[in-house]
Amino acid sequence: METIRKSYLVDKSRISYIRWIVESYDGMAIVSTVNQTEAVIELKIAPGCESMVDELIRSLRVDEGIKLNPI
Repeated sequence: METIRKSYLVDKSRISYIRWIVESYDGMAIVSTVNQTEAVIELKIAPGCESMVDELIRSLRVDEGIKLNPI
């Protein structure tokens, strides 16, 4: 299986925090900054972890008010 890639437009000041939270779930996903100027990040999600990442993204949006707009 290949990794699943999802891209998001985020607030530039939140990139490090999002990376820290996502990557704290060891092996679930890796966050890369695709375009620092436009604040575009990409999540490379391990096979079988997509639902966990979706739930984490939902939680970041709802519980913490972080804007993660899919591209």
